[in-house]
Amino acid sequence: MASKKIVFDALIAEQSPHHQVLMIRATASQIHKIAAIQRLGRDTEGKSVGFQRAQVSGHIAEIREYLEKTDAVLPNALVLAFVSGAKVKNIKNGAAQLEVDLTNERPGLVVDGQQRLSALTLTEREDFQVFAACLICPDINELRRQFILINNTKPLSKSLIYELLPSVPGLPDRLTPRSLAAKITESLNFTPESSLYGFIKMETYPTGILKDTVVQKAIMNSESAGAIQVLMYEKHGHEKAAELVSNFFHAVRQVFSGDWEGHKPATSRLVHGVGIVAMGYVMDEVYSRTKSISIASFKAGLTPLIGRTAWTNGHWHFSDEEVVPWNRLENTPRQYQLLAEHLVGIIRRESKSTSKRKSASV
Repeated sequence: MASKKIVFDALIAEQSPHHQVLMIRATASQIHKIAAIQRLGRDTEGKSVGFQRAQVSGHIAEIREYLEKTDAVLPNALVLAFVSGAKVKNIKNGAAQLEVDLTNERPGLVVDGQQRLSALTLTEREDFQVFAACLICPDINELRRQFILINNTKPLSKSLIYELLPSVPGLPDRLTPRSLAAKITESLNFTPESSLYGFIKMETYPTGILKDTVVQKAIMNSESAGAIQVLMYEKHGHEKAAELVSNFFHAVRQVFSGDWEGHKPATSRLVHGVGIVAMGYVMDEVYSRTKSISIASFKAGLTPLIGRTAWTNGHWHFSDEEVVPWNRLENTPRQYQLLAEHLVGIIRRESKSTSKRKSASV
């Protein structure tokens, strides 16, 4: 097959010694020839591929309406990235040429600006040029890392960002706990043996019930000062942590089946964010007493809560002064704490009562 190439005049910016960064100008048609918008999804093995969020049709329509005006300008640059198929030829004083090989397929990916590019494509302004900052990366993992770092300060879906984390090394420390939580959540949702298989709502799995960020929050709490923190020091800690969470919610689904099965967050606070986060503390409490991650130990540990919850009806009696209808619990830090302390308190009081009875019978 004959080689196909397209060449752009460019300006090089001296930045990282590990990357090449340059600026070109191109029409939407030209950009589509060299770069694709790869949306975040899952391959047949359940692994994440791509990284872009879904199109926002309303936003695109607004940009298109503006760009169709004769005096429209679009000074902010798109960001493209290449891991192959692109060569840079230095000329002089920062001037260069970017040569893109189109022999097989579009080698570039749109990292930022997909909505603007989509809107421009829908107009009839074929000669309208935009600036595009081009980043040449050594591999796809580095490309994904740059995508996260570039977009993390912008109002992108947090779910999308977090779903990418498990496949990307070398991120800031503040994202490391979330990366582990996202990895465990991914395992829980896409492993057939998991009690939460297909039950978690993610960017690539919108039909789930439990919000991925809520499951991640429960995991991060345990990772910070609970069972997962202990298990991560053991060999195959990640696998054991995923098994811990899966077995715990397996027990929850059995003990509170009437409050779980067939429900959504609006009909049961057990599958609501406040319930999942609070039950994460219950998981840690039961584990701290048994040091076991078996389903049987979790079922036994949950027994004190039977008949003392208000997941789908009734009221939560947190104190004589604070009685809350079941459907008034919301995703707020205070109510996470209120419900968690209430549930853990029941288990602790039951444990003390059992210990006293055993002591009295000796």
